[in-house]
Amino acid sequence: MTELDERQGVDYDGILLASFGGPEGQDDVIPFLRNVTRGRGIPEERLEEVAHHYRAFGGVSPINDQNRELKAALEAELLRRGIDLPVYWGNRNWAPYLKDTLAEVGAVGHTNLIAVTTSAYSSYSSCRQYREDLALALTESGLDGVVHIDKVRQYFDHPGFVEPFIIGVRDALQQLDGQAIAAADVHVLFSTHSIPTSDANRSGPAERGFGEGGAYAAQHLAVAEVVMAAQQQSVDGWSLVYQSRSGPPSMPWLEPDVNESIAELAARGIRAVVIVPLGFVSDHMEVKWDLDTEAMDTAKEHDVVAIRVPTPGVHAAFVSGLVDLVLERRDGAPADERPALTPLGPWYDVCRPGCCENVRLGFKPAVAGIAP
Repeated sequence: MTELDERQGVDYDGILLASFGGPEGQDDVIPFLRNVTRGRGIPEERLEEVAHHYRAFGGVSPINDQNRELKAALEAELLRRGIDLPVYWGNRNWAPYLKDTLAEVGAVGHTNLIAVTTSAYSSYSSCRQYREDLALALTESGLDGVVHIDKVRQYFDHPGFVEPFIIGVRDALQQLDGQAIAAADVHVLFSTHSIPTSDANRSGPAERGFGEGGAYAAQHLAVAEVVMAAQQQSVDGWSLVYQSRSGPPSMPWLEPDVNESIAELAARGIRAVVIVPLGFVSDHMEVKWDLDTEAMDTAKEHDVVAIRVPTPGVHAAFVSGLVDLVLERRDGAPADERPALTPLGPWYDVCRPGCCENVRLGFKPAVAGIAP
């Protein structure tokens, strides 16, 4: 892949909403989990353990319906602004699969897409893997060299993504105040998906020198600081915590775990926690099970009041922000005109060489970046 000038406009003829995907019935659960874990040698017994989370919700992940809502919201915002760009939607792990969506794109003759992924941060699983799966889908659909796919920059610190969290924390603190819980007795937990430490350390371009946790941890910490700086109440403090670990005990993953943190906070007298799903775009299974079920149970067990802040979902600021991200690429907006709320951004249009390596799998062909 060659580097694109970040100020060079591109005449896109379609937007590709690319997401993770999820099962839509009990019979889908195990096949879906096999797709997600393909090539990792995960035993069926472990898949059955994870399947329990989905089966508790009738075997239906909320993510596909959330993507349908987001697609409709993007189309409405584009129409409102008078922008004639169709929105296509494809998933990495369940129908509609990316390769089938690209076949649809090819059939109507569109050749220049800008992808919007439902992941805001830099890491293998949240950026590089999407780029690799998009490249594979082009090959599988026979559209290599026919359809070109760019991707909007990682939008972790774009105002449209951050604003819903600022509002959510503010509302939660006001709610706790109404319950006569002083702000000094409240701790804010910013939660995101844990990933292998080796992947985290290699997230983002190596030349930035992010150190332990890589760009993945640095980006979350920077956004959390912005969210807390916008609050008018002084709480006990805030922490970045992790959830949804799925690797073997022998492999180091990012810590601390959200449940362990709740227990430790309770032990030192904290009365309430505000849980902010900072790493997530919508209320999919990791939010509904790991936070709304397990973390809430942990809080109840330790007599801690817990409020979970909403994800951006289809919040007007988020939807508008995603369209803005498309337009800044289409129009070649210079870097100093691209909004970013942390010193880390605005992030790159084109991923740097070696960015977000998966040490177990190595580099595969990927779109929207400089090889490898």
